[in-house]
Amino acid sequence: MAKIIALADCNNFYASCERVFNPKLKNKPIVVLSNNDGIIVARSNEAKALGIKMGSPLFKVQDIVRQHKVFVFSSNYTLYGDMSHRVMTALEHFCPDVEIYSVDECFMNFDGIESNNLTAYCKNIRTNIKQWTGIPISIGIAKTKTLAKIANRYAKKNPSTGGVLNLFEADDLDVYLKATAVEDVWGVGPAYTKFLKRYNVLTAFDLKNANNKWIKKRMTVMGLRTVYELRGTPCISLETAPASKKSIVSSRSFGRSTPSRKDVEEGIALFTSRAAEKMRSQKSAAAYITVFLRTNPFKEVPQYHNGCMVRLPVPTQATPELLKFAKRALDQIFRDGFLYNKVGVMLSGLMPERKVQLDFFDAEQRQRQTEISKVVDQINDTYGSETVTYAASGVRRRWAMRRDLKSPHYTTSWDELPVVSAGLEDREQSTLDMEHLINGEDLDVINFEIL
Repeated sequence: MAKIIALADCNNFYASCERVFNPKLKNKPIVVLSNNDGIIVARSNEAKALGIKMGSPLFKVQDIVRQHKVFVFSSNYTLYGDMSHRVMTALEHFCPDVEIYSVDECFMNFDGIESNNLTAYCKNIRTNIKQWTGIPISIGIAKTKTLAKIANRYAKKNPSTGGVLNLFEADDLDVYLKATAVEDVWGVGPAYTKFLKRYNVLTAFDLKNANNKWIKKRMTVMGLRTVYELRGTPCISLETAPASKKSIVSSRSFGRSTPSRKDVEEGIALFTSRAAEKMRSQKSAAAYITVFLRTNPFKEVPQYHNGCMVRLPVPTQATPELLKFAKRALDQIFRDGFLYNKVGVMLSGLMPERKVQLDFFDAEQRQRQTEISKVVDQINDTYGSETVTYAASGVRRRWAMRRDLKSPHYTTSWDELPVVSAGLEDREQSTLDMEHLINGEDLDVINFEIL
């Protein structure tokens, strides 16, 4: 029996998240910006129709934004992350065997479900996800992950599919492969795209029919796997338990360039804390920490960039210890007289925490620091990111990333929750009158709105 793989992908995810809590954005053009409000990284269909390209700097499309009243938002990663979790949790209700591939994509294993019922079943999933989370999704169904990607892309771009395309029902699979440009095949990057086009391999259909030996020689075994997947032979398994990362990087550009060592130290401390939190979430410890910094290469200012790797005496996952060595690394590379634009931290040499060989003379102290770090993680996980922070990461953070157009944290901050106003003259009386409202009385004076 053939494997049945489905890919659920959220449509215009960032823009859809903004719409969930702001109904006036329905059918309106929306763009979402990158860090520091520079580059367009997400667009609604309406924005795409205006000719706004992915990756365009905002200042280059300001005329279109003003003329067509495009809604512009800074990236709200806290909101997007929480909405992603809601969507993925809901998908697991319909298929427990899943692989969360990215913030807005999820592979699902439908083995055991009759293929002739799959389309209706997935349309039901799509309806429920929209009802439960407000996020529209598209679903592609096929024998392999690569074909499921193609099916999903076709379903998303062709409304006639109703948001679901089941390639098991296709009379001629090659029709969809011929309609897919080779650069849109999962696993074919820009370099391979240029190479393949030189040899007149222009579509997924052309790639499917390429010679095996030629593909293996030119694109290695990974390229050959893609070809076999296009032919319907599964070569990329579903990873329901993703492998732990071998290294973790935390880095951001500053909201404004700064010559201040204090600002740079605060940035390094913050990114060290974030990287350490991610590392502990996968139960790993780091053997090395690397600190790097740079000026803005796009401005005519004195340029400088450097990095420093420090080997830790004992692999650790304790933030206080990592902060100490991050500062030592910074001491080696910081230079006065430059306007720093970006700093970052990389934790590498990661190993399972259970395999760390502790030092006999300071094992108790290191264990105490690790436990403190884990308690801080629990508090922040329960009450919100950065409820508890390390003083070294600063308070005012004048260097912080610009996000002047960010929407509220609708789902993760008590102070920013959407408020429903009853529109009554006496707000205190509204609670007492709730029974009347439930019974349908006085509905003419009700005006529900998002404040």
